[in-house]
Amino acid sequence: MIGLMVNEYEQKEIEYLLRKEMDELLYDFTHMDLEEQVKEAIRERYILLFNIYKRFASQKDCLKYTPNRNLFYVK
Repeated sequence: MIGLMVNEYEQKEIEYLLRKEMDELLYDFTHMDLEEQVKEAIRERYILLFNIYKRFASQKDCLKYTPNRNLFYVK
């Protein structure tokens, strides 16, 4: 486990970066015809970023980015 101390401004910046990256992954996942391997990589990355985001964001903000079971359904 690694500890991290950030001030409020840095926290907001980290939240912003994570949100933007998750938005881009969702856009790529839903708007492109991708191979299953690429989709799986996007799923894994999104879930990793979301788990980090949960540590910084409020519960209300997390609800907006909670992975949708239908979207990330693995066949």
